[in-house]
Amino acid sequence: MSIAITAATGQLGRLAVAALVARGAAPIALVRNPQKAADLGVPVRRFDYTAPDTAALQGVSVLVLISSNDFDDRAGQHAKVIAAAKAAGVGRIIYTSILKGAASPMLLAQDHIATEAALAASGLPTTILRNGWYTENYTGSLGAALAAGAMIGAAGDGRIASAARADYADAIAVVATGAGHAGKVYELAGDSAYTMADMAAEVSRQTGRSIPYNSLPTEVYAGILTGFGLPEGFAHVLADSDAKAAEGALLDDGQALSRLIGRPTTPMASTVATALAAL
Repeated sequence: MSIAITAATGQLGRLAVAALVARGAAPIALVRNPQKAADLGVPVRRFDYTAPDTAALQGVSVLVLISSNDFDDRAGQHAKVIAAAKAAGVGRIIYTSILKGAASPMLLAQDHIATEAALAASGLPTTILRNGWYTENYTGSLGAALAAGAMIGAAGDGRIASAARADYADAIAVVATGAGHAGKVYELAGDSAYTMADMAAEVSRQTGRSIPYNSLPTEVYAGILTGFGLPEGFAHVLADSDAKAAEGALLDDGQALSRLIGRPTTPMASTVATALAAL
């Protein structure tokens, strides 16, 4: 069985490649810049979401389609990849979608909803991994939070069942190498939910400093993100995600992720410790 994975040099992609190798697979890394994949230790093929070459997909049994990070035309790019995969005779596509799928109220979900529809229309066997939030989405900005003396957002008291990227990468490896996953949709999230105030308290405990979480009105938070240099549209999407998290959009207690990977998901405190150690 030949497994190929898109965005293999990205944050999730690199972890997924490593997880696949750990399971004895030799995945093909599909990347826009092959030079950046030289350290992966696996076969590499050039591949671009905007103009996917069917030649790069020849002989591929399972294609792991990690969602594009280009928010200008993400669904369009995914549709092109799906069409190329079908033309190349790919046997199954694994897609990293969003928690709750069509039921998600987030603006961020729209591209994923469109992609899931394109996959269904393609007729190809699929496995949908509806990933919840990565804990690193929050811990990635801890340096700035410590410098400012506070964590900010718009998540209110919403409970968030996030997991580490490595947990989701292991899920990719499991469904790519195992049998019985075709046609399945998995709602994946962390075992234990927390509020952002809980995370701020954990950061405070580990640093010995008082770092509060200040929840702001959505538009105020979007304005701050824009002030940090983010494009206005993307800042609005991120602020909307926080606001919807306040309403429960990132909460799931099904524990499908830990069952799938055969171990508990990484505790939020562990991811916080890893991020702080890297500062």
